[in-house]
Amino acid sequence: MGEFEVHRVRFFGLVPAGVRCLACHPGGAHLALARTDGAVEVYNFAANYFQEKVIPGHEARSVESLCWAAEDRLFGAGLSGDITEYDLARLSAARGVDGGGGPIWSMAANGTGTQLAIGCEDGSVKVFQVVPGGIQFERNLDRRKGRVLCLSWHPSDTHIVAGSIDFFRVIDVASGQTVQRIMVNHHVEKAKRECVVWAIALLSSGTVVSADSFGRVQFWDWEQGTLAESLSVSTSAVLSLAVSEKEDSIVVGTSTGATYQLQLLPVKLGGPEKRWVRTKPFQYHSHDVRAVAHSPTALISGGLDAQLVIRPLMEKMQKKTYDAVLRKFTFPHRRLVSCARKARLLLFQFSQHLELWRLGSTEETGKDGEVLPLCQMPEHLVQLKSKGPEHIYSSCVSPCGTWVGYSTASRFQLYRVHCDGDGVSLRKV
Repeated sequence: MGEFEVHRVRFFGLVPAGVRCLACHPGGAHLALARTDGAVEVYNFAANYFQEKVIPGHEARSVESLCWAAEDRLFGAGLSGDITEYDLARLSAARGVDGGGGPIWSMAANGTGTQLAIGCEDGSVKVFQVVPGGIQFERNLDRRKGRVLCLSWHPSDTHIVAGSIDFFRVIDVASGQTVQRIMVNHHVEKAKRECVVWAIALLSSGTVVSADSFGRVQFWDWEQGTLAESLSVSTSAVLSLAVSEKEDSIVVGTSTGATYQLQLLPVKLGGPEKRWVRTKPFQYHSHDVRAVAHSPTALISGGLDAQLVIRPLMEKMQKKTYDAVLRKFTFPHRRLVSCARKARLLLFQFSQHLELWRLGSTEETGKDGEVLPLCQMPEHLVQLKSKGPEHIYSSCVSPCGTWVGYSTASRFQLYRVHCDGDGVSLRKV
């Protein structure tokens, strides 16, 4: 091998965007992920969880909830108050519909994928019908005071459970009326602070599973309005919850970065009576776990530390293969740094601007592995800001260092770079 120099680049101040929500495809083939900067990613389970598609973010489009409907159609909703359908072929937001209730905190699709329910800031739950080419407003359900933070459909599509602050309610879809309203902290002595229901699920048996800011996962009989079981999972808030397809396993994420698995196990070996038991704790994240998903063979979690973690369930694996390996997706899959070798320049890509740097240089020589002192420090030449609310999708600098180009979802920009003794100037082409 020939001699070469290695530059340790420590001046790329990238701040990765955290994972805000996850949505598993009903068929189990794909995973959709939304980040705090509005970007949406799609991972292919069949291709070793390869990041198949990326839809760049938008300043005016925050994504609080994702869901699949009508088989392969992906919808997102957020604090802008719009429901957006994504074009997975063109990698863009295809169309948007105003929810009509202010910021949207939650969204869920029914079992058949023909209807979407959204929970709004004004306390309303609205149902939209999924039609070819878009969605249509269908009806308003019973409105109560307090933002609707989480939603879940009954597998039979007859009822919707909606979680808010201090309570949740069960709504009959046919009549649109609330049939049960349950306070989640009425039995707590001297409860002086609010109890936020961050996540909720309605099982086929009629049991409501709620996760709250007191660190509890609770199981309710909604017809009787009684608490059947309560598990103190963590000393901090439980922020997310997902149920397996067979409804015998639950994964939850907490604000300490820990995830827990709960399983429905028999009280006595071979006996008919079963209870929910916290079985497996995992600490893979350093920040809030705002999103979890439960695939047939793995527990999936996404945190504000920008990590996506996929932990296979070993009891579901027939043998130890590549599919049984723990996966951590820490770094972006697309290229964010481009190099102009002849000009010794580096171009760094951020969401709404680019930075052009000149590498440092040295006149010293040394042995293999030695760190050489710099005679010229790295130099920040120019910062190029993108106009408009769209985030930058890709960028590049030419090998000679005289051209810089970048693209968003709808436009492409090219600049001529001119370096002289007075500095660097850019001219738009």
